[in-house]
Amino acid sequence: MKRWLAPTLALALLLAGPDARAEPLTLTARGSVQIAFTPGDDAAGLIIETLGKARRQVLVQAYSLTHKGIAAALVAARRRGLDVGVIADRDQHGRVVTSQVAWLAAQGVPVWLDGDHAAAHDKVMIIDSGTPDAIVITGSFNFSHAAQHRNAENLLILRGHPTLAEAYAANWRRHRAHSLPLHP
Repeated sequence: MKRWLAPTLALALLLAGPDARAEPLTLTARGSVQIAFTPGDDAAGLIIETLGKARRQVLVQAYSLTHKGIAAALVAARRRGLDVGVIADRDQHGRVVTSQVAWLAAQGVPVWLDGDHAAAHDKVMIIDSGTPDAIVITGSFNFSHAAQHRNAENLLILRGHPTLAEAYAANWRRHRAHSLPLHP
């Protein structure tokens, strides 16, 4: 009983909001971790493959989203009936001509722009939160062509840790609350 009490209380504090927690959340490692490094590994391909297996929901926080294949996989997930939502950095969206963010919104993917921070620098996807098969994708890898082909980046795909996925989903919801919708 003691093994689950501390992580459960920590998650409850995390979900309560940023002012309620005194310490960062610490969870016991579990599940599996898939790792990719660019250049060299097909990190974008791993993301696209994982999105293709999503069953319920995909939540995205993206600083930069210029990779057409990843954007197309998000649209495909939406067309399969999944709950898909994207929070993007407001400045990157307005400044990067190859951004896929407006295209996502035009394709019916709900998109919000986070302008409350100097940079909404997250690179996160939360897939099927609330299920035992929940997945968190994170790392330095922006969802961009440059991250795949020109930069030295890392990507982690963390599977089978529902508490971790819920912590990321709670953070996504906190940022969604202050972000503005992007209308196509």
